[in-house]
Amino acid sequence: MTVAADTAPRANFDPALLLVVPAAAFMLLLFVYPFLYGLVLSFNPKEGGWLANYSNFFTTDNLWPTIWTTLKLAFPATLINVGFALPIAYKMRIKTRYQRWITTILVVPITLGTVLIAEGMLTYFGPKGWLPQFLQFFHLYNGSIRLTHNYWGVLISLVISGFPFAFLLILSYITGIDPVLARAASTLGANPNSQFRHIYLPLLAPGLAMCFCLAFVQAFSVFPSAVLLGSPAGPTRVISIAAYEAAFEQYDYSLASAIAMIMGFVQLIIVAAVLGLRNLFYRGPVSGGKG
Repeated sequence: MTVAADTAPRANFDPALLLVVPAAAFMLLLFVYPFLYGLVLSFNPKEGGWLANYSNFFTTDNLWPTIWTTLKLAFPATLINVGFALPIAYKMRIKTRYQRWITTILVVPITLGTVLIAEGMLTYFGPKGWLPQFLQFFHLYNGSIRLTHNYWGVLISLVISGFPFAFLLILSYITGIDPVLARAASTLGANPNSQFRHIYLPLLAPGLAMCFCLAFVQAFSVFPSAVLLGSPAGPTRVISIAAYEAAFEQYDYSLASAIAMIMGFVQLIIVAAVLGLRNLFYRGPVSGGKG
């Protein structure tokens, strides 16, 4: 006698579902809960009503200008990083025997961190650094050279630390564009400038917008460079320093949370505006099926 086979349908189980719950718990623990906790804490000031912290920020002379100070650093640094990374990544889209070495050299600063970059800048660009001494020794420049402890020191630091990130991100986007499109355009008489303007740039628009947003958020949250290479009580008093002082000097964690919420809201406005502008360009897949 044979046993009849079980013909009942069995549900297919996807092992990837086992990662959903831990991933959701991880996001909830590290991102959602701290944000909600800080948001609620910002509406519980030490004194006054529930909007006292926000009112205090926008009515205090040494708090609300930090938004403009941070924007003056973050915007130029982001534009410089993306502006320089785009042509270099475009030239390096074609594989050569030296591409790996050049890429490694360009991304070395990202492995150092902001503190080591600041120490190196103080060594080379400081008042007693090698660059001022070299220029003065050869009488190339006789006046005082101030590239640290001011606005320019922080800006240079943001460019050095942020360029590798923007370069790698743009390079990954531009190498994903099918080169057959450019070759097809060249057979129709398009020169390299026309190929970049009409093929690569529209296809890169979504990637450039995302790169700009990420680089801007990274630059807007500047803190170590503003302290080590800038003037924390003067022209480089950024919003992160204001939040730090409120939390660890005044011990007003509610005000610090409010400043952090304002900081995040400003970033959200800029990111939303950039992502909205990218819709003016090509909408579609970035890659053309290369590989």
